[in-house]
Amino acid sequence: MKEFNINPTDKSLKITLQQKINLKTKPLGALGKLEGLALQIGLVQASLKPVLNLPAVVVFAGDHGIALDGVTPYPQEVTYQMVMNFLSGGAGINVFARQNGMGVKVVDAGVNYDFGDLENLLRLKVNNGTRSFLKDEAMTLDELRDCMEKGSAVVNDLWSAGCNCIAFGEMGIGNTSSASMLMHYFTGINLTDCIGRGTGLDDQGLSNKTGILREAAKYHGEITDWTGIMKTFSGYEIAMMTGAMLQGAENKMIILLDGFIASTAYLGAYKLYPAIADYVVACHLSDEKGHRLLMEYLQLSPLLNLGMRLGEGTGAAIAYPIVKAAVNFLNEMASFESAGVSNKE
Repeated sequence: MKEFNINPTDKSLKITLQQKINLKTKPLGALGKLEGLALQIGLVQASLKPVLNLPAVVVFAGDHGIALDGVTPYPQEVTYQMVMNFLSGGAGINVFARQNGMGVKVVDAGVNYDFGDLENLLRLKVNNGTRSFLKDEAMTLDELRDCMEKGSAVVNDLWSAGCNCIAFGEMGIGNTSSASMLMHYFTGINLTDCIGRGTGLDDQGLSNKTGILREAAKYHGEITDWTGIMKTFSGYEIAMMTGAMLQGAENKMIILLDGFIASTAYLGAYKLYPAIADYVVACHLSDEKGHRLLMEYLQLSPLLNLGMRLGEGTGAAIAYPIVKAAVNFLNEMASFESAGVSNKE
């Protein structure tokens, strides 16, 4: 498996950064989470004047064999159809990224469709969808390694072009099932508490999905090693995101964390390299059932709670202006001294 060089952020500037934040023309702590964000970003960039350059969203798409076993009401074809929507600029992520000046890259990580030579599509297909983990492992060890390396390469290309703030989204019919299994096996949280409605299951559909995933857990039994969990239950797009996030942290980039699927990709990254936590900003609390418990497990406090569960990186794109506001107040807001305003004694 690819090795990454991820260290905790250098805390030597922490006192100076905190002092700069405290001496802005405001009461201590008056900007709430923005103050913590400014401190975090300053530490990531080891700078008293951090900047956000060429922010981007990378959307990884892949199909899941488990989708053919009745866990979702949507046909698998929706995955490739949504990729076409991303490429034409009509999806939710395109709207919000465009609004906030973020670039969008779309990656075919493993869609069960031949796109041919489409402009603006990064063709990194590992295979035409994973196998169903109901009675098999989703991917081979070589495929898992391939995913990690390709995700890393995507981020390195963006970083080389000047990007230092990156978000990750996904598309893949059936991927909430994969994410639920990853969450359960990595955290030990009860499987039922990890399973949500995904693309909008009714009560009967949710009960059916839960039964199928319980059957899969019974078939595979106890798996405790990282590699075993990932190759048994991950999707190509999730594993590629995991490699991408780890590379982002190695490059000392700000990583904007989206919802439930992206958070399970991050969970996999965190289990390998806990220091990645210093580089991650949790952007929103998904309405997908397991996300709140996962955020609590990871000790993350999302910036937004809008009842969203679309995926695609939309929560991260919507939260980006808040991250930008944290940087802007740190760099542009006057201090008590520069503004000639009396501070408290």
